[in-house]
Amino acid sequence: MSGAAAALLTTSAAAAAGPAPPAWVVQPDAQDCRTEVELVGASGATISATLLSDGDRVELIFPRADAPERAFLPIRVDQKPFANLVLRQDDGQTAAMQLSPESLAALGKGSVLQIGWLGDEPVQVGLRGSEQGLADLRTCGAQVAQRARALAAETEASRARKEAEDRAQALADEQLAAVKAQKAAAEAAAERDAAEAERLRVAADGERQRAQAEAERARQQAQAPGYPYARVRDYPEDAGYSEYPPAPYDRYDPPVRYGSW
Repeated sequence: MSGAAAALLTTSAAAAAGPAPPAWVVQPDAQDCRTEVELVGASGATISATLLSDGDRVELIFPRADAPERAFLPIRVDQKPFANLVLRQDDGQTAAMQLSPESLAALGKGSVLQIGWLGDEPVQVGLRGSEQGLADLRTCGAQVAQRARALAAETEASRARKEAEDRAQALADEQLAAVKAQKAAAEAAAERDAAEAERLRVAADGERQRAQAEAERARQQAQAPGYPYARVRDYPEDAGYSEYPPAPYDRYDPPVRYGSW
């Protein structure tokens, strides 16, 4: 008889004597609930494992640094094997056995859980009170998972609402900035137009003043003594006013020719 078979028979005998059942103390976590179980070998060595549930699934989490990435391994309930999928966890130190409905039904009705590959020797734990314990575990897991989903939904809704508010505020700020920019552009254009109008007015005033000064200068020049060509008539009614200069003094009239007798 092999050593493993002998060890399994030894643990079976210990099971018949009644291995200690787990306490079935269900502890809620953030998204699931769990209860600790302690499996004992023939040598008295113990291995701690965790039954975990979110209401839908029940997993057996156990320490195993060399666990394969994916495997199909058996457990025994009252010497009857039940194979289940085992997946290595992300931490690289533990593995999770996804217990099938058949395995869960056997655990709820059975007396002893035995696992031959968990350590250096087969280990086992009593299942007294397991039916109620598993029911409580799944009920707790369902409630915690529901609260976690509600909290996640509320958090997501709050996040979406915050993002919508931020987008609305950003749009309002953008529109306000555009209005301010338009107002500033309009004010700048108005200032430019006012400055241009003032420049034109000043230029016109300067031109008018220049024209008036030219006219005054011309009038004063025309009224100056000895002006050789023309003078500005002070009094329009002066009948002797002429636009031409007076005839020279040495000018003489041509002789008058009389007709012959």
